[in-house]
Amino acid sequence: MEPIFIQLAVILFTAFVVSYVVRAFKQPLIIGYIIAGMIISPYIISFGASKEIIDIFSKFGIAFLLFMVGLHMNPKVIREIGAASLIIGTAQMLLTFALGFFVSVLLGFNNMASSFIGIALAFSSTIIIMKLLSDRKQIDSLYGKISIGILILQDLVAIIFLMIVSSASNLNTFSSIAVRSLFGGGGLIVVLFLIGFFIFPKVLHKMAESQELLFLFSITWAFVVAALFSYLGFSIEIGALVAGIVLSISPYSLEISSKIRPLRDFFLIIFFIILGFNLPVSTINTTIIVHALIFSLIALIFKPLILMTFSALNGYTKRTNFLVGTTLGQISEFSLIILAVGVSKSLIPVEILSTLTLTGIITITISTYMIIYSNKIYSKTYNFVSMFEKKRVNEKIAILKKYDAILFGYNRIGFNILRELKKIKKNYLVADFNPDTIEALSKFGIPSVYGDGYDTDFLDELSLDKIKLAISTIPDFETNIIIVERIRKVNSKAIVIARASEVKEAFALYRKGASYVLTPYYIGGEHVAKMIEDYKLNNEEYRKEKRNHIKFLEEIAGRNKRHILKK
Repeated sequence: MEPIFIQLAVILFTAFVVSYVVRAFKQPLIIGYIIAGMIISPYIISFGASKEIIDIFSKFGIAFLLFMVGLHMNPKVIREIGAASLIIGTAQMLLTFALGFFVSVLLGFNNMASSFIGIALAFSSTIIIMKLLSDRKQIDSLYGKISIGILILQDLVAIIFLMIVSSASNLNTFSSIAVRSLFGGGGLIVVLFLIGFFIFPKVLHKMAESQELLFLFSITWAFVVAALFSYLGFSIEIGALVAGIVLSISPYSLEISSKIRPLRDFFLIIFFIILGFNLPVSTINTTIIVHALIFSLIALIFKPLILMTFSALNGYTKRTNFLVGTTLGQISEFSLIILAVGVSKSLIPVEILSTLTLTGIITITISTYMIIYSNKIYSKTYNFVSMFEKKRVNEKIAILKKYDAILFGYNRIGFNILRELKKIKKNYLVADFNPDTIEALSKFGIPSVYGDGYDTDFLDELSLDKIKLAISTIPDFETNIIIVERIRKVNSKAIVIARASEVKEAFALYRKGASYVLTPYYIGGEHVAKMIEDYKLNNEEYRKEKRNHIKFLEEIAGRNKRHILKK
C-alpha cells in the first residue's frame, strides 16, 4: 500500500512545482496542471505504479469532480434564460456535430468513428467553464447564465448518449439498447429528481442542523447514486453528475458546495494528470498531431462562430455574443469519457481517443487564455465582432429620463450608495451586468438599464457628458479604467468614484482622472480603527454600533429576500 502514497506524493509534488513556476510567470494554474500531467505520464508506470489502481483512482476523481460540477448546475438556469439557451445550444451541437462528422469522413475515418468525433467536438467543458466563471465572478452575468444553460443542455445530451454507449455490447442491438437506456436510465433520473423535489427539502432541513452530518449525507448521496447507475450498467460518471444536479435544486446547495469546495481543486489536478496519463508523449505521431490540430480549429474557431451567430439571432449584443462563443470554445471531459467507453466496447480504435485527448489538451489550454483575456481579445477584434449583432438588440432598454448620477454595479456597496442618492433627491440611473438585478429593480420602478461597463458602445449611449456624478462599485479593474476614461473624455467636471481592490489599482484610477477611489478592504480597517480610537474599551458604545449594524444588515437581508429597495 505504501508505494501508492509515494506515487501520489510524486504526482502532487510535480504538479506543485510546475504550477508554482507557471504562476511565477503569471499564467493560469490550469496550464500548470496540464503540463504536470504531460511530464508525469511517461514515467509513472515505470516508477512502479499500478495501471489498474491509477484507472480506479482516476475514475473516482472524475466522478467526484462531476458531482461538484452538478451542484452548480441548477436546471432553473435554463428557465431563467428562456428559450435562448435551448435554441443556441441545440443549433451549436447539431452544426458542430455535422462539421466534425464530415471533416472526419474527409480525413478517412469510417461513419462510426466520425460520429463519435462529431459528438466529442459538440460538447464543451463544464469543469473548466464553471471554474473560470466562478474565479472571474461571472456566473450571474448574462453571458454566464447563457453559457451555463447551454452546458446543462449539452450535459443532458451527453448523459443520454453515454447511457446508450455504456449499454452497447454489439452494433446489431443498438436500437434496443437505445430504447432500454432512454427508458431505464431516463426513468431512474426522473425518480431521483422527484426525490429531490419532494423528499429532500425535509431531509436536508434536518441534516442541516449539523454541518458534519450535511457534509456526510452529501458525499453518501453521491456515492450511492453513482453506485446505482454502475449497478444498472450505466457510467458512474453519469450517476455522480445526476447526484450533484439533484442536490443543486435544494435550498442548501450553496452550503453543501462550500463544504466540498476544498476538494474541488485537488480533483481538478487529478483530472489533468489523467489527461496527460491518457496521452503518453511516446504515442504521439504526426498523424495524431495533424488530426488533433484540425479538430482543435473546429472547437476553437468554428464552434464559437456558430454560437456567436445564433446568439446574435436571439438579439444579444456583440459583446455578449463574443463572450458566449469564447467561453464554450473547447471540448468536454464528457467527450473523453464517451470516447473511452467507445474504445472499451470496441466501437472505435484507441487512436481516436489519443487524438481527441490531444485535442482536449490543446483546446482547454488555448480557451483558458481566451476566457481570461477575453476583454483584450474583444478590443482587438471589435470590428469583426460587430458583424455578430443585430441592429436592434433585446438587452438594451430605452433611457427616457434625464439623470444626474449613474451607479455602475448594484451590489452590497451599491445598495448603500443608492440609498444616499435617494436622500439627496437626485435623478439617478443604475447600470448592471446581471439581468436578474435589472429585472428586480425595474419591477419596483427603480431607473435601471442592463449594460456592461466594459462595452464602450453601451457607455456611449449614456449621457456621460451631462452627468454630475458617476459611481462604479464593479470589482473588475479594467472595467473601471474604461468607465473613468470614457467619462473624462466627454466630461471633465463630473465627480467620478471608482472601486479598486489593490493600492496599485487605486493609483492607476487616480491617474486616469478618478475623483475618488473606493477601497472596501482598507475602508473597513479604517472604520474599525476609528471605533477603537473613539470608543476605546467602552462596551456601551460598541453595543450601539452593533444595534445600528444589525439594523442595516436586516435592511439588506430584507432587500435580498424581496428583491426590492425600501422606499
